[in-house]
This record gives sequence, C-alpha cells and structure tokens, in this order.
Amino acid sequence: MLGLLSFPGERTGYELKKWADASLRFFYWSPAISQIYAELRRLEALGYATSRRSGPEAPRTKRAYAITDAGRAALAAWAGGGEDVGPPVLKHPLLLRIWLGHLTAPEQLRALVAGHIARTEDELREVRAALARADGAPAWSHPLVALRWSERRLESEVELAEAMLDDLDNLDNLVEPDAETAAPN
Repeated sequence: MLGLLSFPGERTGYELKKWADASLRFFYWSPAISQIYAELRRLEALGYATSRRSGPEAPRTKRAYAITDAGRAALAAWAGGGEDVGPPVLKHPLLLRIWLGHLTAPEQLRALVAGHIARTEDELREVRAALARADGAPAWSHPLVALRWSERRLESEVELAEAMLDDLDNLDNLVEPDAETAAPN
C-alpha cells in the first residue's frame, strides 16, 4: 500500500484497488478491497499514512490517503535494502494439473492449456493497454519498466504454453519405457 501511496496525490481505497488491478497484478498480486482498507488503517496508525475525509456535501463521504514523510522513509529503506529479495514464488495451477495429467483425459488437458493461452493473451492485451495509458507520464517511469517486464513475461508464457501443447501431442516420445514405473529421486 505504501508503494501505491508513494506516487503523487491522494487516493481512496477504491482508487488504490483500481490502480493495483491495472498494474501490480501483472507481476505481484492485487489485494482484496478489504485488505486494502485494513492495511490503510494500519499504516495510518503507524504514522506512515494520513487520511482526509471528503466534505459533508458529498453524498457518500470518502477518505483519501497520502503517504507521510515517515512512510516514505520506511518505504525507501525497504525498497533500497541491500538484502537478497529472494527467488520468485511460482504457483502455477495449470502446471499442477499437467503434473497430475495421468488422471485426466488428454483432450481435457489440451483444453486446459488452450484456455490458459487465451486467458494469458487477454492479460497481455491488458498489459499493453496499461502501457499505452502510462507511457510518457514521468511519475510512471519505474512502473513502466515493471509493465514492460510483465509484457515480456506474458509473451513468454504464451510461447511456453504453446510448446506444452506440442509436448502433450508428443507425450509418447517424451517418456522412456523404463521410466514409466520409476518415480524421480
């Protein structure tokens, strides 16, 4: 949340959710709206964020949040920290289904992969739309680097899934006869 608040201006929880959905979700995760509001309250209690209520003339009072100097310092210390960031965490539901493919009909596996390709191509279109919206905005220079990486990752994901379809078509050629009963060590 502090990272989202670190860009110029104040934002409501709803605006932060929309921004996370349009950017972060392509390479990290987008929190649920309930998580956003809970985290904003926590950050405010820590002195890392402030909030301002919209005026009484508004039909529904809204609360806009901004990062404080203490919040910016804590975020900068974390972002520039010298420790190892650790490996990426991969949790790929399709690959788990493929790994358990011996329990599924081949045509069903192919349909799952085809669906994954279609969904990934949709995401790729969304990333490219986000890139087009952000291009040229100075405050978006670093998010653009992350979005460009996301575009390349999604392009690679489509390529890998297409190769997986080829592997499924050639499954008999991938498995050596003696290896069918032996489990990996």
